[in-house]
Formats: sequence, structure tokens, C-alpha cells
Amino acid sequence: MASRYWVVSLPVETSASSLWSRLQEAISKHSFDTPLYRFNIPNLRVGTLDSLLSLSDDLLKSNIFVEGVSHKIRRQIEELERILGTESGALTVEGVPVDSYLTRFVWDEAKYPTMSPLREIVDGIHHQVAKIEDDLKVRVAEYNNVRSQLNAINRKQSGSLAVRDLSNLVKPEDIITSDHLVTLLAIVPKFSQKDWLSSYEAVTDYVVPRSSKKLYEDNEYALYTVTLFRRVADNFKTSAREKGFQIRDFEFSPEAQEGRKKELERLMRDQETLRSSLLQWCYTSYGEVKFCFSVCCFDS
Repeated sequence: MASRYWVVSLPVETSASSLWSRLQEAISKHSFDTPLYRFNIPNLRVGTLDSLLSLSDDLLKSNIFVEGVSHKIRRQIEELERILGTESGALTVEGVPVDSYLTRFVWDEAKYPTMSPLREIVDGIHHQVAKIEDDLKVRVAEYNNVRSQLNAINRKQSGSLAVRDLSNLVKPEDIITSDHLVTLLAIVPKFSQKDWLSSYEAVTDYVVPRSSKKLYEDNEYALYTVTLFRRVADNFKTSAREKGFQIRDFEFSPEAQEGRKKELERLMRDQETLRSSLLQWCYTSYGEVKFCFSVCCFDS
């Protein structure tokens, strides 16, 4: 269960230490085992009352924006971890768990000098988080582009015979190519195989008798070869289509097949590299955005 915190700001009447003691005493009377944590916020340059009121309105928008970016990063982390099948890692801010960071918050003078006007600090935070959001979009788009390419290849390799890549189903010995003869690949509906075997020789003239051989079958179609004279190939394709048989264009090329294999391997490596890099970046950026969010909250 996620922890919940209330951030309370109280006016100091005499001294901060006496106010802290009174608050602890009052809370202890009305609750059991409720820890209190004190945030030591430095004196900040608040400027004029008008500028402070204007900044107060902008801080609300900044808080919503920064919190929204942190949610985007967290959702991306959850999606990547789901794909990897790993348990959610402990998210950190400044290298420590979120709860520990919140309860031990220390203002970072190096990042946000207290001599800088509040408006300058808030604008710097907004710019920093906006850059992180832009980086997230670019990295996610690059990762999703590789995923889309891999999904397209996988669909071609696992889809029905009507659309899938046939190169891994056809062997060199299945294809006859010469000056006069050519082997075509026919996609035959599964329940029309008897019709194909009884009629393919008569689809057109100059078909080699008993040349059709089944290479593969899925839930919908069967893949057959048929050898015929090259000069009647176009007529055969047209007539076969009229009978409900699809002739797939295919040219067997060991070089092209090896190229497709290397491309698939490259995309798989790229996907793994980008996924790992994106996840690590999200872990780091989540902490940075949460840090910015806490500074905005304490500014307000």
C-alpha cells in the first residue's frame, strides 16, 4: 500500500522550535503512532506581495504539470517491467526510496540557490521537466518504431499463408527455374485442396503433370508448388485466381533470405538495447522529476 502524507504549513508566532513542539504534543493526543517530519526550508527571496500572488497561481499549474510528467514516466516503467516480466523495482529520488526522501528532505542549494528569485527557480524547474518530457517522447518513439518493425516482421512470419513471408517455408529444391520452366507458389483454401489437385494441370496449357507438391498448411490455407512453361505463367495466374486459387509472387534468393535474417537479428538487438536504456533512463528521470515536484511543493 502506498504511503500518504499531509504537508502542513503553519505561521510562526514566537519561534519555529516551540511551534514544532506544540504541534507534536497536539498530534500525539489525537492519534496513535503517527510520525511527524519537519522540513527545514531555507529563507527564500519571495519578492513583492503582487509577485508572490502571481507566482502562487503559476505554481499550481507547475505542480500539475510536473506531477503529470512523473505519472507518464511511472506508467512507462510499469509497461516495460510488464513486458520483461520483472517485478517493479524500487523507485528512488536522489538515490534513496521515495518515502525516505520525503521524510528527510533537504533543500539542494547547488541546484536551486536561495539567492535566486522564486520566479527564476520555478521557471528553471518547469524548463528542466519540459526537457525531460521531450526526451521521454523521443526515446519512446524510437523504441516503439523498432517494436513496430519487429511486429510487422512477426506478422509476416506467423500470419496466414495469404500474407505471410514464404521464404522460410520454401527450400531451393522446391523451385525450378530455367529459360523455359518456372515454379509458381499457389495458396489454396484448406477445404479446396482436392479441387486444386484435380484441376491444376488443366488450368492452362503447358503445365507439367504431377508437378504440384504441398509444402505447408495452416488453419486456412495450404501452400502448393506448380511447375509450368514460363510463357504461360501469366495466363495460369489469371485463370487460377478465377478459380479461387491465389498465386503468390516469390523469387527464391539465398542472399535476400540471409539479409532478412540479419535484419531480424539486428532489430531484436536494437529492441533489447533501447528497452534496457529506456528503462534505466526512466528510473533516473523519475527521481529527477519527483525532486522537482517536491521543490515546487515547498516553494508554494
